Amino acid sequence: MKLRLGFVGCGWIGCKRLEALHRSNNAFIQVIAEPDPVAKALAAEIVPAAQLVDSLEQTFECALDGIVLSTPSAFHADQCCRILSNGVAVFCQKPVARTAEETRTIVEGAKSADRLLDTDFSYRFTTAMRNIRELVQTGILGEIYSIDAAFHNSYGPDKQWYYDRNLSGGGCCIDLGIHLIDLALWLLGFPKAMFRHARMFASGRPLRNVDSRTVEDYAMICFDAGNSQVNVACSWNQPTGGDALISVIVRGTLGAAELRNINGSFYDFEAVHYFKHERRILAQPPDEWGGRALLSWVSRLSLGNCFDQSVYRLIRVSEIVDAAYLHVANQ
Repeated sequence: MKLRLGFVGCGWIGCKRLEALHRSNNAFIQVIAEPDPVAKALAAEIVPAAQLVDSLEQTFECALDGIVLSTPSAFHADQCCRILSNGVAVFCQKPVARTAEETRTIVEGAKSADRLLDTDFSYRFTTAMRNIRELVQTGILGEIYSIDAAFHNSYGPDKQWYYDRNLSGGGCCIDLGIHLIDLALWLLGFPKAMFRHARMFASGRPLRNVDSRTVEDYAMICFDAGNSQVNVACSWNQPTGGDALISVIVRGTLGAAELRNINGSFYDFEAVHYFKHERRILAQPPDEWGGRALLSWVSRLSLGNCFDQSVYRLIRVSEIVDAAYLHVANQ
């Protein structure tokens, strides 16, 4: 019997994930909650058989195994906890919450309800990134001592709530940088991490008052992960020569590896293994990776709707983000 799922929020990312799950035919999408009539109409075109409602509360009238949540970040903590307390598993868009405290509340809610929780750290699921992780885990690169990661967009988000710190939790750091922080920790097996320093800018000016509604559009963060130094840079509205510039360079005592986007694309990546004077291509496009994080959660959910201790790692990612914002506020 197929899992019965609900979708709450059908913006751009929500619709992309809805399409991926519908194409997979791995679950029955029973209900879609979206208050905006335009977004609701788009969702109805993707899944004509789904029941359409306006709110999360209405989804609780359905007998669901899980809910995919794609709403503004400010709503995640309350909505996730309400879903979990109703005995329903959650797949939440990143960031899972605005702060480490909110993230911890959600994780503890999942533990208390004994329900499966996960979030959409989708870049883990690119073939390129998985091949690099295999090099790291098998020791082919030797001891990893440095990771340099960047995610620069040629434009910013198209929804106004992203620019309101009270709703989003921050700017490009929590929107894009959080992916890079997660990737670095994931590559290294989530060792103990220690924040070092950060700088953030808004329209070219150093950002200091993180309590204001002004959010950063450029950020640089440095932290230690085990014996490795991790440097993260991210931005909105940067000249990149394409839609984006994305890279993760991993350096070890026996070699290096790099993930990089192709021709400024958000979707096309290659992975390269570097030797001293040579290189080897590990992965190239095409690669349909966008919905894999969600499909992985669905697969795990089908095996048992129970709490997974690994989600405590979400708190550790959020703690680095929190530390960066606190550091900038105290400069």
